[in-house]
Amino acid sequence: MDRGSERDTSPGRDDGGAAAGRIPLAVVVVDRDGRVSHWSSGACRLFGASREDAIGRAAADLLPVSGALPEDLQGDRMPDAYEVHDGLGPDLEASLGGHTAYAGAGRARLVPHGQEPDGERLDVLWWAYPLVGPGPSRLLVLAADATRLRDERGYDDETAERISPGFARHTELPASGELARRLPEILPNMGPGPSGRIVSQVLELGYPVLEFSQFDRVPVTPYWGVPRRPGRRPAEPVVVPQQRSAPPLVPVGAEQDLEYAAVRERLEFLNEVSSGIGSSLDLGATIREVTSAAVPRFADFAGTHLRAAVLAGEGFPDGPPDASTVMFRVWVEHNDEPGRWDDTVPVGEAFAFPEHTPFYKCMVTGEPVLVPRVTEELSERISGEFEKRDLRPLIGGRSLLIVPLKARNVVLGFMVLMRRPDRPQFDDMDRTTGAELAARAGLVLDNARMYTYQENVADTLQDSMLPQVTPRMAGCDVATRYLPGTRLGRIGGDWFDTVKLPGSRTALVVGDVMGHGLNSAAMMGQLRTAVQTMAAMETPPAQLLRNLDDLARRLGDTYLATCLYAVYDPIRGELHLANAGHIPPVLVRAEDGSSELLELPTGAPIGVGGVPFETTRLKVAPGDRLVLCTDGLVEVRGSDIGEGLAALCESAAHPAASMDDACDTIIRALNTHGGRKDDVALLMARLNGIPDDHVAEWRLDADPREVARARRLVRARLRQWGLPQAVETAELLVSEVVTNAVRHAVSEPVGLRVVRTDALLFEVTDDEPGLPAMLSAGPYDESGRGLRVVSRLAREWGASATGHRKTVWFEQAVAGRG
Repeated sequence: MDRGSERDTSPGRDDGGAAAGRIPLAVVVVDRDGRVSHWSSGACRLFGASREDAIGRAAADLLPVSGALPEDLQGDRMPDAYEVHDGLGPDLEASLGGHTAYAGAGRARLVPHGQEPDGERLDVLWWAYPLVGPGPSRLLVLAADATRLRDERGYDDETAERISPGFARHTELPASGELARRLPEILPNMGPGPSGRIVSQVLELGYPVLEFSQFDRVPVTPYWGVPRRPGRRPAEPVVVPQQRSAPPLVPVGAEQDLEYAAVRERLEFLNEVSSGIGSSLDLGATIREVTSAAVPRFADFAGTHLRAAVLAGEGFPDGPPDASTVMFRVWVEHNDEPGRWDDTVPVGEAFAFPEHTPFYKCMVTGEPVLVPRVTEELSERISGEFEKRDLRPLIGGRSLLIVPLKARNVVLGFMVLMRRPDRPQFDDMDRTTGAELAARAGLVLDNARMYTYQENVADTLQDSMLPQVTPRMAGCDVATRYLPGTRLGRIGGDWFDTVKLPGSRTALVVGDVMGHGLNSAAMMGQLRTAVQTMAAMETPPAQLLRNLDDLARRLGDTYLATCLYAVYDPIRGELHLANAGHIPPVLVRAEDGSSELLELPTGAPIGVGGVPFETTRLKVAPGDRLVLCTDGLVEVRGSDIGEGLAALCESAAHPAASMDDACDTIIRALNTHGGRKDDVALLMARLNGIPDDHVAEWRLDADPREVARARRLVRARLRQWGLPQAVETAELLVSEVVTNAVRHAVSEPVGLRVVRTDALLFEVTDDEPGLPAMLSAGPYDESGRGLRVVSRLAREWGASATGHRKTVWFEQAVAGRG
C-alpha cells in the first residue's frame, strides 16, 4: 500500500515524534505437503512469480532457502538476532521441508523468481509462523522489502530489523502502551490458535501491511507458544526505549488510507472471482465455480440453491419465488472436516424453504440477509423448521450471510455463506461484498442457464427432425448415427430416413441442406416431409428428386441441398437409386467382403433447377450392406475428399458383430479429426432379402366367386407355414379387400400376394387407380364397412397408386412375432 507512505510527512514523524508508516507485505501460506496454498498480490510483486505459477508448487522452489551469504556480500554489520543468508536460510528451509513448522524470522538477499542468478539481489525481511487447526495450512510466511524501509523511511539496518508485521484495520487502534490488549493482530505475540484466526483476517478481510513505529516495543524473533527449531537459542526481544506519549501504531490521519486498503482488497477479491467463474457455459461447472470461489477466502461454508426451472433448463423462471417454489441444493463447498455436512445438507436435495427462516426472506425479497451470529435461540428456531434434521451443531455460533442470485431482477436462487465462530463476523462491508459476489455470479449463472436452455431447445428440435428408425424392416436391418457438428450449433441440415413402401420394399434416404443452424434445420424438415409423402405415393426415385427440386425452388433460392434416394426390393433383390449432388454410397458385398463406391449419375443439388436426374438399377445379394452418409464424415478441411471416401470404403468392409458395431467402426475410423465443423448423418442397411418360399402370389379373375378361392388359398399357405393361429383373421381381412377389388376391377385380373417376414403382409392389386376411402356406414347400409374392419384388425394398412393400377395392403401381426 504505497499511498500510505506517500501521505506521511517527512521524516514520517507525528506529534509524538515517532516515525510511522506502512509497507506492503508478501503473504504466503504453505500446506502440510510443503506446497503453496495462498500467494498474495504482495508475494507476486516481491518474489516475481504469478499466483497461477505459485499455487500448488513446492514452497522451496519459490522461496529460496539456500545457505549462508557469500562473504563478499556481507558488507553491512548485522545483529546476532539476524543471520543474513543467500536465500531465506536454513531456519525456513527446516520449516518448509519437515513435517513440523517452526517459528522464525530473518533477513536475506535473494534473486527474484525468473531472473538470472547473477542478477540484482533483493533485500528481504521475513517472518514465519506455524499454524494449527483442522485445515490443511501449516505455515504462514510474511516478507517485506527491506530496501523500502531504508530508502523511503530513512531507517538503518538495525532499526529495520526491529520491525514486526501487523494487520491493518480500518478502525483506530488504541495507544501503544496497551499493546497486548489493543493489538491482537500483531502475529509475533500470538500462539498457534489465535494466529490461525489472524491468518484468516489477513487472507480474507483486509490488506496485509507492515505497520511500524520507532518507539514501540516490538519483538525481533517470535517464539511465544510456538515451536522453535531444535538446537537454536531464541533471540531475546530487542526493546527500544518508549516515550511517555507513544503514538498509535496506525498513524494519525491514516484511517482513510486503511479503509481504502480494505476496499481495494475486496475489489481484488471480486476481480479474481469474476475472472475465475464462467470459464465454461456448462451450467454444472459454472455452479461449482461460483460456489467454490467464496471458500475459504470469504467464508468457511458456501451452499448454492437454484430454482428447479433454472436447473432443468426450462427457460427463465416465471415470476418471483414464494413458499411453494422448489429449490435444489446444487453444490456445497466448505473447509470443515470431510463429510461433516453431507448427511444433513446433501447436494441434489429439493424442497421448498419454510417461510419463517432467513433463507425464505432472502428468496422472496431479493435482498441480502445478514445474521452476525446465529444464537442458540435462532439455531433452535431454524432447525425446527426443517423436519428430521438437526442443523444446530452446524449453524450455531456461526456468522450467516445469505445473498440472492439474480438476473434481470428475477431471483434465480441464493447462496448461503457462513463463517466459523473463530473468524470475524460478517459486517456491513461483507454484506456489500457478498451482494456484489452474488450479482456477478447471478449473471454468469444466467448465461449458463440460457445456453443450457438453448441447447435443450436445439436438441429437442434436432431430435424431432430426425426419425426414430425401425431397426428391422421387411427384408433388411437398419442402423443409423447422427453427430452434431459443433456444441454452439447443435442443429443442422443433415438427415436420414427410412420409409416403408408397398411390396415389402423400403426407401432409404440421406440428405444434407447446405449451411447450418435453425434455417437449415427448417429447410431440412420441409424437404424430409416432402420425401416421405412422395415415397409413400411410390414416386420413382428420379421423379421424386425432380419434384423435390421444384419444391426447393418454390420455397426460395437461399438454400441448396444434396440428396441420395434408394429403394430396396427384397423380393427381387434389387436397388433403385437416384442422386442429387450427394456423395456416392458404399456397397459391401457379403460374398467376399469387398467394398466399392457405387458409380451413379451425380446430378445437381436440389434447388439448382433444370437438371435431369437418372435412376440406376442394381442387383444385390442377401447379406450385402449399403452405407449412405453425408459429407461431414468424409470431408476434412485441407484434405482431398477422395482420401475420406477411400477410408469410408475400407472401414465399411471391416467385419463387425452387429450393425451397430459396424457403424461405430466407421465413426471411429473417420471421426478422428479435432474441431469437426459439419454434421454427420450415417445410415447402414443390411439387405437380407426375402426367400422365395416366404412369398406366395396368385392371380384372381374379376369375379365375386374368386373371393372364396382367395380365402382357401390363404388358409392353405398359412397352414403350410405353420401359422394356423393367423388363419381366421387373415381370411376375414382378405375377403373384405378382395371383394372391393373384384367389384371395382375394370378388365385385368386382380393380384393377391402374401409375404412372410416378422409379420404377414397382404397386397391386393387391381386396375382401378382410384384410391379407396373409409366411409361412414349406417345401420342399414349394405356396404362401406370393409375398410373399417381392416383398420380395426390389421396392424397397419394403406393404399398406393402407380400408373393405372392401385394396391391396397395390410399387415397382420403373428403371435409371438409382431
